[in-house]
Amino acid sequence: MASSSAAPLCGGAVLAAAAPRKSPASSSCAAILRPPCLASSSIAAESSLFRRVCGLGVAKSPSRTLLSTSCKLSQGDVLPSFNLKDQEGRVVNSSKFKNKPVVLYFYPADESPGCTKEACAFRDSYDKFRKAGAEVIGISADTPESHKAFAKKYRLPFTLLTDEGNKLRKDWGIPGDFFGSLPGRQTYVIDKKGVVRLVFNNQFQPEKHAMETLKVLESM
Repeated sequence: MASSSAAPLCGGAVLAAAAPRKSPASSSCAAILRPPCLASSSIAAESSLFRRVCGLGVAKSPSRTLLSTSCKLSQGDVLPSFNLKDQEGRVVNSSKFKNKPVVLYFYPADESPGCTKEACAFRDSYDKFRKAGAEVIGISADTPESHKAFAKKYRLPFTLLTDEGNKLRKDWGIPGDFFGSLPGRQTYVIDKKGVVRLVFNNQFQPEKHAMETLKVLESM
């Protein structure tokens, strides 16, 4: 009898090859048990090869403009321009966020347990984000209609944008999980000048995204 293949996870847990059953999200935003994997919140230093590929020289200023959005968006880069639809179907341009801090969090999908928990964490801390003068924006490949239903169900007070075909995610080089089969969960903090101040990636502790971004905003 052939044995089923399994992929090991950190912490000794094992992910079975068979896809797990999807559990319905709870509107109470109850805690979701996840494998205790390590956070990958550190940002890798930019290599000389990366600078050559992206056409970036050594800048005298602490920030630099990203010349090609096909390169990874990293700390110190200037936010590239983009246009995405919100949950009402309206096109939102990134210029809307000029002169104020903004938190852009990319998540895998509406209604999934981890994404629901993350959205609720941002919702529950929303007053603190507003006090810091920051705008919170969630981004996934879901349709505007899906975003609208998701925001209504969980009373989300912030904008959700549709990254159709995960194009922006790919342009910014957001890494996937489980060999790319699961879209990555990555959050950016952008300051008033449009410069990336934090890149935080953690798939298995979704509520930490709100916590970590607040720390950065409060120190700015």
